[in-house]
Amino acid sequence: MTRLSHTLIAASTLSLGMMSATAAFAAASGTVAFLMPDQASTRYEQHDFPGFKAEMAKLCPDCKVLYQNANADASQQQQQFNSVIAQGAKVIVLDPVDSTAAASLVHMAQGQGVKVIAYDRPVPSTPADYYVSFDNEGIGKSIAQSLVEHMKDMKIPTDKGGVLEVNGSPTDAAAGLIKNGIHAGLQGSGYKTLAEFDTPEWAPPKAQQWVSGQITRFGSQIVGVVAANDGTGGGAIAAFKAAGVNPVPPVTGNDATTAALQLIIAGDQYNTILKPSEVVAAAAAKVAVGFLSGQAPKAETTLFKTPSQLFKPAVITQKNIKAEVIDKGFASGKDLCTGRYADGCKTLGISN
Repeated sequence: MTRLSHTLIAASTLSLGMMSATAAFAAASGTVAFLMPDQASTRYEQHDFPGFKAEMAKLCPDCKVLYQNANADASQQQQQFNSVIAQGAKVIVLDPVDSTAAASLVHMAQGQGVKVIAYDRPVPSTPADYYVSFDNEGIGKSIAQSLVEHMKDMKIPTDKGGVLEVNGSPTDAAAGLIKNGIHAGLQGSGYKTLAEFDTPEWAPPKAQQWVSGQITRFGSQIVGVVAANDGTGGGAIAAFKAAGVNPVPPVTGNDATTAALQLIIAGDQYNTILKPSEVVAAAAAKVAVGFLSGQAPKAETTLFKTPSQLFKPAVITQKNIKAEVIDKGFASGKDLCTGRYADGCKTLGISN
């Protein structure tokens, strides 16, 4: 059994009072909606929804699951939200396109007795019924600290230049938490922040365009890039390569996408965050079925006045990619060691 399987089992058997999941959810039935924000990241289609659907099938075989993706359009997400309520959804798992605009959706749902589970991205101004996510502030701090340690190991002097900060979407509260963590991770490092940018819709082309401008502006003063996710990190790397910069300064990421893991193998990206979305999706499914069963889920902590469960992910670099990603079954050498990445895999001892 892979590490992912073990983790999913652990997530799906978290305690619910003193009752087993089977006993607590025996009478559960109803309609649950799973509303995701965009398709810029492949994770929602490839990991989050499949993980949620699989866990719902185990915990509540009689439940109906509705899935929609808003494709980064807040208005479309509002229409989808209204639609699933009209279809009888009693619990909505919501990853909002716009965390501020989502407050009105939470109000509306709660006014009709519908439970809302904020997923991945919180709704700061209006408490949802529950929040399930990775520790986003911790993610930002971890990738920034990892980058700082790497630059110091490379003996890059703090007075040589500084870093660029490529943040996530300005309408995403989770991106704001990651940004806060990045600031904390860079604080006291000695490396100054040359410039920072909030990437609309987390769109990699917009991150690439901004970084291209900063390369023209700062040139060799850029000694590192803290990018908030793998998409923006990939956009930054593409900008350096287009500008003929070799080697590319160390760039961070977050999500451990296949593309990012390959960039790490090739030495183009320095780090990413391994956070298997299936784990959070399974936890959200358990909370949803708990609400359907009338069993209020216990919370590990509270964030934005919302009962919350936050998972702590791992930082991945070339040093641990084989041990943490390949050997534990999160990805395979067959998928990663293709084309130009084959030589890097050999160097790292990854077989395909």
